[in-house]
Amino acid sequence: MTIGVLALQGSYNEHISALRRLGVKGVEIKKPGQLDNISALIIPGGESTTMAKLAEYHNLFPALREFVKMGKPVWGTCAGLIFLADKAIGQKEGGQELVGGLDCTVHRNFFGSQIQSFEVDLSVPELSAQEGGLPSFRGVFIRAPAIVEAGPGVEVLAACPVSLKTTSSKSDADTQELSFSVIHISHSTVIIAFRNCASYLMIPVDPLFCGYPVFHIIVESLPEQKVIVAVKQGNLLGTAFHPELTGDTRWHSYFLKMLAKENEPAPTTLAAVEGGVDLTAGQTPEIEMPIYQ
Repeated sequence: MTIGVLALQGSYNEHISALRRLGVKGVEIKKPGQLDNISALIIPGGESTTMAKLAEYHNLFPALREFVKMGKPVWGTCAGLIFLADKAIGQKEGGQELVGGLDCTVHRNFFGSQIQSFEVDLSVPELSAQEGGLPSFRGVFIRAPAIVEAGPGVEVLAACPVSLKTTSSKSDADTQELSFSVIHISHSTVIIAFRNCASYLMIPVDPLFCGYPVFHIIVESLPEQKVIVAVKQGNLLGTAFHPELTGDTRWHSYFLKMLAKENEPAPTTLAAVEGGVDLTAGQTPEIEMPIYQ
């Protein structure tokens, strides 16, 4: 099998290296005609607006949409997730073109700016059950998006806790009153953006309240919230984080088995090669990115 990796900008080399460790050929995709020669496609992380402009320049969007409509496996990581979403919010002025296919709404840069990038252990039962190894996966989030709405046909694979609690400088026990504004309304769900802590919250609220531009609430009274960061819908896979930037190849193996299930009997194992990590032995993968706090 040959897996294409959209190579306009971003971490496409890292994806190709991860595929190589699994003994699979990965090729760069830069022109529409190259999509005819691959079995599946990975759309990597990067700067989503830049990637969209380059894809438009190379007239890739019609071919990418057709590739998705044909039912071929496609995996989007970070910016690639934004590409695959049917709807994106929080974009720059003028927005960006999308490929679509995933019945979800993605918020661009949900977790904040570059300096707010972070790593966190994610519970992914589906991944652990199919690929074995550690019960969690180390998610690398870099100016990451998040899925704020998912349709009924979308399977949620992982969610990330969103910390909304802050304290004043006087005492750890004191709460800080935060101002926020409504940034998205859908049915009975409202997404609010906190102006002084770069956090977001999804809450069920009567939409009539949204006529007010600013509210004040006490954050300590709110329960812990989680936001969706990994989904699957048919042959489409989306992750808000960067598996290609770790030594753990289980997400790549998981994606390859999606292809194998469609076209041929699935291999019993996809053994990592060339220095890959043997996760079935419980070995902790080496994280190749710094941890941002």
